[in-house]
Amino acid sequence: MICYESLSEKETLDIGYHIGSSAKVGDIYCLIGDLGVGKTIFSKGFAKGIGIEEAITSPTFTIVQEYEGKVPLYHFDMYRIEDFDELEMIGYEDYFFGQGICLVEWANNVEEAIPHEAKWVFIEKDLTQGFDYRKITVKEAFR
Repeated sequence: MICYESLSEKETLDIGYHIGSSAKVGDIYCLIGDLGVGKTIFSKGFAKGIGIEEAITSPTFTIVQEYEGKVPLYHFDMYRIEDFDELEMIGYEDYFFGQGICLVEWANNVEEAIPHEAKWVFIEKDLTQGFDYRKITVKEAFR
């Protein structure tokens, strides 16, 4: 387990960049955190870390956004997924076991589909530390 602390959006971007720069083909990173905690900011830094220059947006209404770079990035938002059948309809296995890197927001909603070797990134606010404070914890396994 690795813990980071962020006091600004820029620091959250930088942490995402640092983590993304060590990602490799086949990796799955699962992002967990409340609405507005900074998952998309982290994702922007992560994407830059793997060499994606394209603007990163939240895939809330499309479920998955695909970005091309040296390695493809598949950015999921599972917030609205209600059951496993929906996940199968989008062909999640092609992404999870393909030749890219997956970044999965709200992965806890589809935990049964997440491979055991996925990395879990928890982003938490702590208002006692200040409005912009974030604790970012990376774990090798959620279960």
